[in-house]
Amino acid sequence: MRGALITPDHGASALDDGPGSDTAPVDAAVRGGPRARVRALLGFEIVRYGLVGVVNTAFAYSVFIALELTIGKTVHYLVILGISHVLGVLEAYVLQRWLVFRVQGHWWRDLLRFWSVYLVSLGINAVALPLLVEVVHVPVIPAQGVILLVSALGTYVAHRSFTFRRAGTRGSGVESGLQP
Repeated sequence: MRGALITPDHGASALDDGPGSDTAPVDAAVRGGPRARVRALLGFEIVRYGLVGVVNTAFAYSVFIALELTIGKTVHYLVILGISHVLGVLEAYVLQRWLVFRVQGHWWRDLLRFWSVYLVSLGINAVALPLLVEVVHVPVIPAQGVILLVSALGTYVAHRSFTFRRAGTRGSGVESGLQP
């Protein structure tokens, strides 16, 4: 909150940079009700990424669980991992592009870059899952859950600085995910 001091009457002090500043959503939230607070929070890219990330992770994990429970006795869990990966990445791409990074243009290029980030994640997953299942003897479904949570933490920076980066900007056009 660069230069913003909140006074006891919940107004911004004279150090506030004005309505176009980095603190404007925070100042509006302080003055507004619950809806203004939610809107202010959604103005922060990292909050949107976290919320969409929860949906993405739940979706991909649900697909993995459903496939493991239905065809897991006849299909190897690494094949199930591949199927859930394809479906999960396509769903994640659409939501992150639209709701998190809010970019336009370069649809196919962004998809290739997005998928390249997830191919690294898939490679790590394809090594870690058998290690957890075969060596550590963790059941397949909980092992995949742990791996998904760990890999979700690393993808934000990659997508922000590589996948959805536009020329002339750092990340997606803001200095950090903590700024709106």
